[in-house]
Amino acid sequence: MITLTDATKSYPGGVTALAGVTLSIGRGELVGIIGPSGSGKSTMLHLLGTLDRPTTGTVRIDGHDTAALSDAELSALRARHIGFVFQHFHLAANTPALDNVADGLVYTGLRAGERRRRATAVLHRVGLGHRLEHEPHELSGGERQRVAIARAVAGRPALLLADEPTGALDSASGAGVMRLLRELHSAGTTVVVITHEREIAAGLPRQVRMRDGRVIADAARGAATSSAGVR
Repeated sequence: MITLTDATKSYPGGVTALAGVTLSIGRGELVGIIGPSGSGKSTMLHLLGTLDRPTTGTVRIDGHDTAALSDAELSALRARHIGFVFQHFHLAANTPALDNVADGLVYTGLRAGERRRRATAVLHRVGLGHRLEHEPHELSGGERQRVAIARAVAGRPALLLADEPTGALDSASGAGVMRLLRELHSAGTTVVVITHEREIAAGLPRQVRMRDGRVIADAARGAATSSAGVR
């Protein structure tokens, strides 16, 4: 589903955030991308989510070369195929959970009634059927993250990118969020978790480790990598 080939990302001033990474993630995988601050994992997220293009090399998402697509085409690709979950939730304040999820479906062209029906169904799926009318400030951190996950999957994306999804949560809430991500994976969603937490990564079936903008190991393949990445 995702293929990076010798992908680099450089910024003005000579900063190289990603240095020649080659990596494939298959449809239906559950993968952790692990590394400390500055390792390149956030840049990796931006490329995987089509929020940015590589400086050199290629990134293909579901067969599409992201460097060859216009901004409008990238937006359409994200809308059809990719859901995002972030550490700090990014929920609309003073807005009930139901509307936070339903409003995320506006781009789909669904009628308002269908958006609310789908939002209600997915909130029940994540265990928040009793909290539909609660605003973010009335929810716990774990509940807010589940609303964010519901919003991300309501559009039925093939790929879910979770950026430090447990970073703002206590250990019990974090464990609950990871159980939910594994359930979504079991239902067929490709899930990529970006994290610096080794204990979170340890529970994932595949662990891609990054350092200094390079992939240095891929636990699923059981091999250390060269500076060029994983092939």
